[in-house]
Amino acid sequence: MFKIQEIREIIRLIDQSSINEFTYENEGTTITLKKNNGVVAPESIQQVAENESVQSQSLQSVVKTVETQEKKENIETVKTEDRLQETNLLKIESPMVGTFYAAPSPEEPPYVQIGDKVKEDSIVCIVEAMKLFNEIEAEMKGEIVEILVENGQLVEYGQPLFLVKPE
Repeated sequence: MFKIQEIREIIRLIDQSSINEFTYENEGTTITLKKNNGVVAPESIQQVAENESVQSQSLQSVVKTVETQEKKENIETVKTEDRLQETNLLKIESPMVGTFYAAPSPEEPPYVQIGDKVKEDSIVCIVEAMKLFNEIEAEMKGEIVEILVENGQLVEYGQPLFLVKPE
C-alpha cells in the first residue's frame, strides 16, 4: 500500500511533466493517474494482493486528504507572500522537489529554530530527493523569524521554507 506522501509526490511529478496518463505498480498496488485540464487526479488505486482491496471510501478519503492538503498549502503560500510584501523579510526557498527534514536525524535537534542567527554557509535543513539527502544552506545573513514547513512535508522547487530578517 502506498503512503499518502508517496501518492502526493507522484501526483506532483506527473503534474510537472508532459505525461497525460501514468500507471505505477509496486508490491501488489497499482496507481493510475490521468491529467484532466492540466490537473492530475487519482483515477484508481487498486490493491491486487491476495484477499485485499481498497474500498471506494478509502480512495475517496485519500483523494480528499490530498486535495485538502494542497488547498491548505496554497492558502499558506498566499499568506506568506502577503507577509513578505508587508515586511522586508527574505525567504529561503527549496532548490528542488523533495521531503523537508529539519534535523540531520530524528534523534538530533533541528538545524535552526525561530530566533537563530544564520550566515551564508549555515545549514538550515535537509531536502531528500530520490534517496539523496541534500543539505540546504541559508545563503544569506539574518535571523530565522518563521519556519514555513513541517518536518517530513513534501516541498516543491521554489517553495519558501523559512522567512529570514536580514542583517
